[in-house]
Amino acid sequence: MTDSSLLTAERAAIVDRVRQVGPAIAARATEHDLAAEFPKANWDDFTQAGLLGICIPTEDGGLGGDFVAYALASEELGRHCAATALTFNMHVATTLLTGQIADDLDLTGDERNVLHHRRSILRRSVIDEGAIHSQPFSEGVSAGATSGFSTSAVPVEGGFRVTGRKIFASLSGGAHINNVACMVDGDERVRLLGVPAQAEGVTLEGTWDPLGMRATDSRTLVMDNVFVPADNEWIPPGVFDQAAQRWPYFYMTLSFSYLGLMRAIMDATSEYLIGDGGHSARRSHPIKQQGWAQMNLVYEQAQALSYRVLGEVGVDPSAAAIRRAWTSMVTTMEGAPELASLALRVCGGRSLLRPSPLERFYRDARCGATMLPWSVEVCLERLGRADLFGDAADQPA
Repeated sequence: MTDSSLLTAERAAIVDRVRQVGPAIAARATEHDLAAEFPKANWDDFTQAGLLGICIPTEDGGLGGDFVAYALASEELGRHCAATALTFNMHVATTLLTGQIADDLDLTGDERNVLHHRRSILRRSVIDEGAIHSQPFSEGVSAGATSGFSTSAVPVEGGFRVTGRKIFASLSGGAHINNVACMVDGDERVRLLGVPAQAEGVTLEGTWDPLGMRATDSRTLVMDNVFVPADNEWIPPGVFDQAAQRWPYFYMTLSFSYLGLMRAIMDATSEYLIGDGGHSARRSHPIKQQGWAQMNLVYEQAQALSYRVLGEVGVDPSAAAIRRAWTSMVTTMEGAPELASLALRVCGGRSLLRPSPLERFYRDARCGATMLPWSVEVCLERLGRADLFGDAADQPA
């Protein structure tokens, strides 16, 4: 149940759009998981439902959703297919960064004009052309995503030449634009450049055969002297750095997909215990009742904390609010596999057999703890220091 203070009429309408396409997406989840392929049919559904523009203003043809609207929609989508929800997150993250988040930051008049011009190009590509944007940041050479990147951008006439590698590049088989964080030599500001997927010098390396979240198609993106037009620098230099410090909630968007996955685990377990015929032997068994109670505790804690954080998202959070955001990440990303393990115990050995949804849910849930930049390891490290050294507000991202 969603907190009524969060679920405004406008947000509820957006969540309902996701709910309407949810059953078809859920029906394809096993197929996409087994094949470890990009869920193109699901994205066709998003396009038809207008969901590509979920966080694009209505005056630009989108649905006008804010950060909270997206979080609630992602939770609902994760309930139907968590891997698809993660791919959707990568697309929406760019529209949030260039929209609500950038609007909350301090920009000069010239920077604001550049932002408005370039994001209008981005928004038109999404609304008019159905462009899918990805946002691959990870390189495997840094513990976080705001401490510098080895991917380089060399200014040239009309734009940049970009060279580098991004690992775990979700949507690598489906994105039209890969929005990569990179650096210009001699300039410490992070830049966000939209690299066309079909540009000369762009290749994908390796196969994608992971434990879980298999439909994200997160192969390695390799860029070798790729030309990127100047207008594909979606935000002015340094805005990404400012967002990392002043709008750190940007880094917790992945968790809402996992919160939805937790709801899916609860749904599947409830169906097993109650069933179409109300199998009294299952739901009346005290051991299973105890397991179900434990599951409710794990789920309710994660959702309640997540919703509390959503109630205070915005620019320049307090140190206490930043700590709650880190705590919410750990609670959800560690809670999801714990919940899946409890479900397997409650539902018994048959739940380990494919195509049991719980078997897939368990594998998907296990992947969240490692996802940067706010992995469980990173969040725990920062939580451990926050009160002892008082630096939560100094290093929010």
